[in-house]
Amino acid sequence: MSHSFILSSEACEEALVELSTLQDLLRWGISRMHEADLYFGHGTDNARDDAVMLATHALHLPWDIDHQWQSARLTRSERQAVIELFTRRINERMPTPYITGEAWFYGLPFSVDERVLIPRSPIAEMIATRFQPWLGGNSSGKSVHRILDLCTGSGCIGIACAMEFPQAHVELMDISFDALALADENIARHQLGDRVMALQSDLFEAADGKYDIIVSNPPYVDADDMSCLPEEFHNEPELALAAGEDGLDLVRIMLARARQYLADDGIFIVEVGNSWPALEEAYPTVPFMWQEFEMGGHGVFVLTADQLDECAEALELKSLSEV
Repeated sequence: MSHSFILSSEACEEALVELSTLQDLLRWGISRMHEADLYFGHGTDNARDDAVMLATHALHLPWDIDHQWQSARLTRSERQAVIELFTRRINERMPTPYITGEAWFYGLPFSVDERVLIPRSPIAEMIATRFQPWLGGNSSGKSVHRILDLCTGSGCIGIACAMEFPQAHVELMDISFDALALADENIARHQLGDRVMALQSDLFEAADGKYDIIVSNPPYVDADDMSCLPEEFHNEPELALAAGEDGLDLVRIMLARARQYLADDGIFIVEVGNSWPALEEAYPTVPFMWQEFEMGGHGVFVLTADQLDECAEALELKSLSEV
């Protein structure tokens, strides 16, 4: 998908000369983003939030700064810095978190760049509820000792789990050494090196023993969706998005092998996004528990160890026959 709108140097110079306050620049940036018909969905869902994130980053201010500061006049060099970030967002179709180097997930900041997907999984809502009711009906639920975050990318899901389950040890696994280097940065950023480790692994290859929770946001974009993704997505690593003709290349393997590494009272949570109808069609006898989210998102299922046992033969035969 190509774009035709380019923010010209003349338009930028006009803004630099004629605008003066933060509010002026935010209004101008929002207008230009709408004019450019940008895609929003990498941490924000609208032009205003994108503009605020970029402008406050350029000005070394917190993104949630009080609105009264928007009337503050900016120096020429400050205006220039803001306009340069707006220009990059528009002309390169670069997602804002890649420009600022930071994305928020589960209320926490994570370092991100083009080595990993930008955190946006609705699984954050499930972590905040401690995966209830699947981990026990009472307020504290079952005791959680080990968690595996498969296809971890930036490490955001596993690190959020470590925050929610302070007694648990968490393993972050990914096939990409580049992604794991960034995951290690985020482990250090949140001071979790004593309980969280990042391991290179082709799916379960490096897994050892049993986990109380196995959670994954793997590549799941099918061939049709890959061909028509908004341009912003092409800044993200294809390895973390594409998963074959129906988007299930990795999920099939995971379904066949997850039970081997799951505790008897454990749970298996996977995001498959728009590929959920294909998954239902491929495994009609598997009782996927699809989740609903207050903040938006879809295509996340839960399976318990008991359910995986009940469907073991169907999962293994179907999965391994199509890998």
